[in-house]
Parts: sequence; C-alpha cells; structure tokens
Amino acid sequence: MYTNRRAHYEYELLERFEAGISLTGSEVKSIRAGGVDFRDAFARLHGGNIDLEGLYIPTYKEATYNNHEPRRTRRLLLHREEIGKVRRGLEQKGLTLVPTRLYQKGKFFKVEIALARGKKLHDKRRAEAEKTVRRELREL
Repeated sequence: MYTNRRAHYEYELLERFEAGISLTGSEVKSIRAGGVDFRDAFARLHGGNIDLEGLYIPTYKEATYNNHEPRRTRRLLLHREEIGKVRRGLEQKGLTLVPTRLYQKGKFFKVEIALARGKKLHDKRRAEAEKTVRRELREL
C-alpha cells in the first residue's frame, strides 16, 4: 500500500472515493515490485471520465518491448453517480481532486481519491502544533 503523505499535509480532505485504475501488465508487476511515487500526481475530470496524471510507476526491468511510460495518464474507474458527485464538488470554489492511496484489493489495484481544499499556512501550523501535543501526551 502506498500513501500520499503530502496530500494530508497540503490539503484538508473532505470526501473520499475508491476508484479502480486501468493498468497494463508491466505496471502491475512494477507496482508489486515497489517504487510508486505520488509527488506530482493529481486527478482531473476530463469529459465524462476522471484521469490520474503524474503518478510515477517505474518501468519494469523484466518487461520486453511493450514496457509502459512511467508518468502516463491513467483512467480511473468510477460509477456514473460518483463521477457526478465529484463534478458537483469540483464546481465549488477552491476544491481539487487529490489521490491519497494506492492499494491492492483482492486481485485489483484501487486508488483512493479525495475532494480537498488547500490549507493555508496558519492551518498547517495549527495542525503541526496539534500533532506535537498528541505526540507529547503519548510519550507521558
């Protein structure tokens, strides 16, 4: 399981959705081998679909000529009603769609995406202060 820890720091996550992800065979083997990077990943509503862009999945060393592009655009698989919820959420001012986790469920890989609002600097400071207080209480 891979998590986008930066998303929790940069954004206030409001509503989460579980989506399937369209992958090739070499991408699946590469994910199982490790090395997925969320650093530049974001989701975009494109037409009637949601696409995941910027997710880095390294090339699989054992693959032949049909290896994948590491940062290609990947289609996320959601129900029409969920895509409608996402569309309505994105129409609100200041909300964005951020991938938070990539994990395996059964034999399929899933991506958790979240509607999020960007945190201001004072929000980040408050969250950091609360985190240190919790840590100190736990140590006592």
